[in-house]
Amino acid sequence: MSAAKSFFAVPAVKLLLRALVTTTILVFIVRSINAQQAWVVMVNARADLLVAALVMQFASTAISAYRWQLIMRNLQFGQSFTFYWRSYFKGMFFNQGLPTSIGGDAIRVLDVAGRGFRKRDALYGVAIDRIAGLGALLLLTLVAYVFNRALLPLPVYRLMLLLTLLGFFGIAGLLVLKRLSWLNRYPQLAFVKAISDRLDLAFSHNRFMLLILSILVPSFAMLGFYATGWALGLRFDLMTYFAIVPPALVLTIIPASIAGWGVREGALVGLFSLIGADKTIVLMMSLLYGITLIIVSIPGLIVFLQGRQRVQIQRADS
Repeated sequence: MSAAKSFFAVPAVKLLLRALVTTTILVFIVRSINAQQAWVVMVNARADLLVAALVMQFASTAISAYRWQLIMRNLQFGQSFTFYWRSYFKGMFFNQGLPTSIGGDAIRVLDVAGRGFRKRDALYGVAIDRIAGLGALLLLTLVAYVFNRALLPLPVYRLMLLLTLLGFFGIAGLLVLKRLSWLNRYPQLAFVKAISDRLDLAFSHNRFMLLILSILVPSFAMLGFYATGWALGLRFDLMTYFAIVPPALVLTIIPASIAGWGVREGALVGLFSLIGADKTIVLMMSLLYGITLIIVSIPGLIVFLQGRQRVQIQRADS
């Protein structure tokens, strides 16, 4: 096998394994629910709340694009909001709308590098944007756990609280690593040191605005989940959603399935079952959320097609 074939074979195998994980989990969950009940739940869903959920998720994504622009501007990248908006939605489309091994973060890195910057520097900016989003999500989860101590069974509550604290303080610890110059001696750790250096720079200006934006992103996403759940009859209070949904979303970061499908459904069904929620409704809510993400990513598809069309025109003119 040639080197080129080997290069493309590895992503193909990874994609196949992710598809297998997604299919296996979804089939296992679907077999445990009542198909007729699922149909009744979907038919009786409130359309106005589903539209509200779509608007909330679109707002969350648009704010994410603006946050990314501020982070990249602090890192001396420049570019307009339009550039980051287009790139962010295009990346989201590759994450949600296409079953490919090309991640949306890679698309964003290539977009920034296409403006004359080094790919490594662009990667740092995308990684910091991810870290900011994860940190805000963990912070909101931590607050929700403080106000919902009796929500989950005590052993589960303690485990989830411990994992949330470890994740939150792990991200906070990145700010300290910039002081440890000896990390540069080890190539495996130098990347972490570089992230720490740039994390401090990324929040050197507009710090309060970045904090507010980072909190708004998961807040709007949770409101979207809340509206979807209520549209289907899953009528828990908002703080319950803030306590249960974020851990499931964090698990989707693990590249074990396609766009988090299957992993998200399994985690949400398992966690909501602990508080007596109907598995069928929870599964429908999670599937609708995934569909919402695909719909919201459609502007990214338009941007992607426009880019391909420009390339074809340029080739025809040359």
